[in-house]
Amino acid sequence: MDQKIINLYDEYTHRPLTRQEFLKRLTLLAGSTAAAMTLLPMLEGNYARAAQTAADELMTEYVKYPGVPNEMTAYVARPKKEGKYAAVVVIHENRGLNAHIEDVARRAAQAGYLAIAPNALSALGKTPANEDEARQWFGELKPEDSLKNFRNAFTYLSSRKDYNGRAGCVGFCWGGAMANNLAVNEPQLKAAVAFYGRQPALEEVPKIKSAVQLHYAALDERVNAGMGEYEAALKKANVPYEQYVYEGAQHAFHNDTSAARYNEAAAKLAWQRTLDFFKKHLS
Repeated sequence: MDQKIINLYDEYTHRPLTRQEFLKRLTLLAGSTAAAMTLLPMLEGNYARAAQTAADELMTEYVKYPGVPNEMTAYVARPKKEGKYAAVVVIHENRGLNAHIEDVARRAAQAGYLAIAPNALSALGKTPANEDEARQWFGELKPEDSLKNFRNAFTYLSSRKDYNGRAGCVGFCWGGAMANNLAVNEPQLKAAVAFYGRQPALEEVPKIKSAVQLHYAALDERVNAGMGEYEAALKKANVPYEQYVYEGAQHAFHNDTSAARYNEAAAKLAWQRTLDFFKKHLS
C-alpha cells in the first residue's frame, strides 16, 4: 500500500482530522471512491480477527477499581491454577479497551502472568459505539487523570490474593506513551515496555526506577522523532533499557486486526522480546 495512504491514516487516528476529510483525501490518493472503499477495511481494525488466544485455559473476569472522575473498569486474565503471579498491566491504543487488547492480555496470561487491561474511557462513564467516537472522547481525557487511573491499577493489584507484588506494563501507541510515563511515575513498576509510544519529558527520565524496553517501527516518523533524545537521556540516567527498531514496519505493526499495518514477523519478534524482558525483570 502507498506510504502516503498509511501516513494519512496515521494522521486521521492521531490528529483532529474528521472522517469526512479523511475519506475525501483517501479518495484522492486512491484515485476513486471505489478504490478508497476497497482500501478502508485494510486500514481499519477488523476485530473478528482479534480472538487469537482462547480463554479456555485461563481465568478471566471484568473488575472495577477507583478512578477519576469515575470508576475504572478493566479486563483481567491469568492462569486457572490458584497461586500468586507477577502482574502485567496492558495498555490500549487511543480506542479504549477492545477485543484486540483483551487478546493481548490473554497472551500475557498464557505466559504465566496476572494481566490487567484497564479501559481509560471508563473513567468518563462512556462506552463508544465505534473507533471514531473513542478517538473523539480521548480528547476529553485529562492526562493527569489518566496517569492517576493507571497508577490506581497497581493499588488495585495489591488488594488481590493472586498477585505476588512484582509488576510490569506493556502499552501500544497511546498506551506506549502511558507505559513511558508510568516508568517515570510508578515506583511499584519493575519493567515497562512501550510499543511505538511517545517519549516522556526528558527532564523526567532520571526519575525512572524500572527497566525499560522500547519497540519502534522504522517507518513511524512521527513517534521516532523523539527516539534519539530519549535514548540519550536513558543512557545519561543509567536506566537499564533495550531499544529495537523494526525495518519496514509501520506504526501499530503489532495490531493484527489492521491488515495494512500489521507486520507478522516484527510483531512476533517484538512480543517474544517482551516476554523475555518480563521473565528477566519480574521473576
